[in-house]
Amino acid sequence: MNSSQRLFVFLAVLLASLPLYAIEPEFHPKVVIVTYFEVGNDTGDRPGEAQLWIERDHLDRLIEVPGMTHAVRANADGSEIAVVVGPGQIRPAVNLMALGFDPRFDLSKSYWILNGIAGVSPQDGSLGAAFWTDYVVNGDLLHFIDPREMPADWTDGYYAIDKSRPEEQPRIAPGSKDDVRTWTQDKAQIDTRGTVVQMNPQMLRWAYGLTKDIKLPQNNAMHSLNARYRGFPKAQQTPKVAIGANIATETFWHGAKMDAWAHRWVRYATDERARMGTTSMNDSGAMVALYSLTRAGRADWNRAVLLRTASNFDRQPQGMTAEMSANREKHAAFTGYDASLEAAYAVGSRVAEAILAGQAPAGE
Repeated sequence: MNSSQRLFVFLAVLLASLPLYAIEPEFHPKVVIVTYFEVGNDTGDRPGEAQLWIERDHLDRLIEVPGMTHAVRANADGSEIAVVVGPGQIRPAVNLMALGFDPRFDLSKSYWILNGIAGVSPQDGSLGAAFWTDYVVNGDLLHFIDPREMPADWTDGYYAIDKSRPEEQPRIAPGSKDDVRTWTQDKAQIDTRGTVVQMNPQMLRWAYGLTKDIKLPQNNAMHSLNARYRGFPKAQQTPKVAIGANIATETFWHGAKMDAWAHRWVRYATDERARMGTTSMNDSGAMVALYSLTRAGRADWNRAVLLRTASNFDRQPQGMTAEMSANREKHAAFTGYDASLEAAYAVGSRVAEAILAGQAPAGE
């Protein structure tokens, strides 16, 4: 190695060792709006999860962040930013890590509103309902045996990574740090594998209390589809704000048998602490990223809340097969699609306004 090469290596090592925070941050957002998809453009066309936030909160500035797949949107003074980080579980984690380690952003005291549309079981709610999430349960990190080959006494083919059959007990060593029943109710927590995340209960209660009386939109098509789910009282209700767990899987599943599995897995994975509220594809990845950023001093996941609004049912009604129900509606044409986007903004923006006004409880 000649002297020029040695100098180059020395400079590369020196630059790599410099802390990112040596650069003075340019942006200190009070609130970060996290969404997972946009249909087309950010403004002016059929909306995805970010568009109502961008248009109504005047997030007109575009900021390109290396490693992110979508430009950050910000308002004039940078107090509010919005990101589109999906789809799936992996991409949200990668995008949020890229944002968190961009030295132009100081997110250490930012609040986070993760929000998006979701599936809902007719056992748990109606189209257009809004759920503040208490637990995020990863539905991907599992063993699986095809039902055509599983033992005859199994109800489904899913079981925990370190077990031999569904619902094998004890799920974990009683009293261990992964025993959700022992988790405190004053902070966000995560188990060893990242299978279960508890959202900060203090922030959850505050957000729910602030929004529980909001009237949510419902149209005739939603009412008609709700009515097809006979025998499910919650599906017949007008949409309302509630609290429930979110099960996150990269597979967009559908049908009564998968719905039964999801309810079982949420109960099992949380040691009976949680009950299912919504189904989606993203939130385990996003929350693991926020946890990692918190450990690195780049964010505070105790300042995060997670909102999901029901655009579609996760199973078929009576008189319809799972295949017919799954293919009856497409992603941006769900019966509750537009109403769920409106509900996400109506509920989420009330919390954002309170944060911008300095009224949020956590981290003070």
